[in-house]
Amino acid sequence: MAEKITTTNEAAVAEKLLQAQAIRLNVKEPFTWSSGWTSPIYCDNRIVLGHPYIRDFIKSELCNMVFAQFPEAGLLAGVATAGIPWGAMVADQLKLPYVYVRSKPKEHGLGQQIEGFYEKDRPVVVMEDLISTGKSSLQVVDVLRQAGLEVIGLVSIFNYGFPAARAAFQAAGVPYLSLSDYPTLISLALDKKLVSPEEEAILLNWSEDPANWKGV
Repeated sequence: MAEKITTTNEAAVAEKLLQAQAIRLNVKEPFTWSSGWTSPIYCDNRIVLGHPYIRDFIKSELCNMVFAQFPEAGLLAGVATAGIPWGAMVADQLKLPYVYVRSKPKEHGLGQQIEGFYEKDRPVVVMEDLISTGKSSLQVVDVLRQAGLEVIGLVSIFNYGFPAARAAFQAAGVPYLSLSDYPTLISLALDKKLVSPEEEAILLNWSEDPANWKGV
């Protein structure tokens, strides 16, 4: 049965994401996600790629996590598109083979969905930038499994901690780890006075039922 594995540097990672403005919080003027959800938070970890020192910090934390928690990993697989650069950097640092997985098979050429060379006897760790519902991440897990690969876990930078995601990963039997998560971020934002206690309550309430949250 899959369980979320906790780490020790969640606050440090959350602080770096806030510093790079990869995460923005706005209760009064919420964001609209591509899913149509209304949200008081927006996370875009691609922004971190433009901050070399923060990027190096995040890369090192991802490497440490893979090395410590999945020492048997023989292949890393990035989730297109946002997980691709992080997976490539970690694979390079750890000297592991690397592939990435498209959201759908290529419509020309060989029609591949898994891009890159791999051997089926190598245990795979999936590299993702962000976990929301877990749907896109677990679709990649399914593609890898259908190709005959053993997925031993998934690692991401940030995790919203939605109950639906926990249930989905548990049902799929996939252990997942994140460098930081939503409760840690909100606690840090309160400590730094980026949000008020009243806003903290709204932010925490949103995460319990994000699909039906309509703002304040």
